[in-house]
Amino acid sequence: MPDGYDELVPNFEVVTPVAAPPEQVFAVCLDVQAHTRSMAASSERAVGGRTRGELSLGDTVTFQARHFGLTWRLKARITAYDRPRRFVDEQESGPFKRWRHAHHFEPDGAGGTVMRDVIDFASPLGPVGRIVDRFLLGRYMPHLIRIRNAYLASTFD
Repeated sequence: MPDGYDELVPNFEVVTPVAAPPEQVFAVCLDVQAHTRSMAASSERAVGGRTRGELSLGDTVTFQARHFGLTWRLKARITAYDRPRRFVDEQESGPFKRWRHAHHFEPDGAGGTVMRDVIDFASPLGPVGRIVDRFLLGRYMPHLIRIRNAYLASTFD
């Protein structure tokens, strides 16, 4: 089962091969500017907490972005950090009832990395939120992570 798994919380996993060693991929994934560049299509920017450079354990960052025609803010904290194998960010405030994103980095045996994102999330509003999660965000969120990962992986080409 994925790290932090709860069968009542929507979750998904995205696996991405990256042609760079885990240490480099780990660092890029914690870089605030790399993250905002990867989410340029949603006009994402860092507006609070650590807004530049590499995040580390305990750091917070607040991202603002446009999704579904609305502007959203999400404040996340790095709650686990095991360089270069794993880190976790969790929402402290924002649009979700719950958001937990575990990032895993494993050597692929050929000098590259298998990057695995395990995300647990839940929308607020009880039954309405569960419907939104199942029929809208359950497809949209994995798509966003794939876009982010494709951008980050391309930085090593």
